[in-house]
Amino acid sequence: MSDKGREERRPHGELVAEVLAVLWGAGKPMTARQVNATLDKGLARTTMATILTRLHEKGTVRRTPSGRGFAYEPVEDAAGLVAGRMRRELESEPRRDLVLRRFVTSLSENDEEILRRLLLEAEAEDEAE
Repeated sequence: MSDKGREERRPHGELVAEVLAVLWGAGKPMTARQVNATLDKGLARTTMATILTRLHEKGTVRRTPSGRGFAYEPVEDAAGLVAGRMRRELESEPRRDLVLRRFVTSLSENDEEILRRLLLEAEAEDEAE
């Protein structure tokens, strides 16, 4: 592959993010062909089908039969997807207390205040139940 070809190629994560953005924006299940047309990047049909199949295998999207293929929709919104990644990272670490401490001390004052408010709200909800 030439140097120019490498420069034009986007990172895989960027393409996946674009696919998810299309699905979130649609608000309804879409086929690989529909996602590909919406992106309008000139991708091969098989490339889009592979991306969506991998997202399905990871549990990021669900699929339902549609014609001879499938229609895909996200399982969670963008915030839910990020929260899930954060939770999985935390669960994989044996020193959860240390990770949480480092995370909290790295927050901006504004984010720290939001986190405090959310914890208080969650506590109040638990007490109300």
